[in-house]
Amino acid sequence: MYERIRALREDRDLTQTKIAEILHCSQRVYSDYECGKVDPPTAILIKLADFHNVSIDYLLGCTDNPERNK
Repeated sequence: MYERIRALREDRDLTQTKIAEILHCSQRVYSDYECGKVDPPTAILIKLADFHNVSIDYLLGCTDNPERNK
């Protein structure tokens, strides 16, 4: 999961600070999510999936298909 949230952020040329602002958390907390030091809470996973327009299953590595179920 950690690699995916980092890759999605980098694909959009966003800094950790910018994503942290969007998620209403500190850059340090977001960095901990990307490094795997802390698992993101469900609310953050939902916000990340919505922001990147991918499924939570994709973020969690349960599927390689980023598309959401309709």
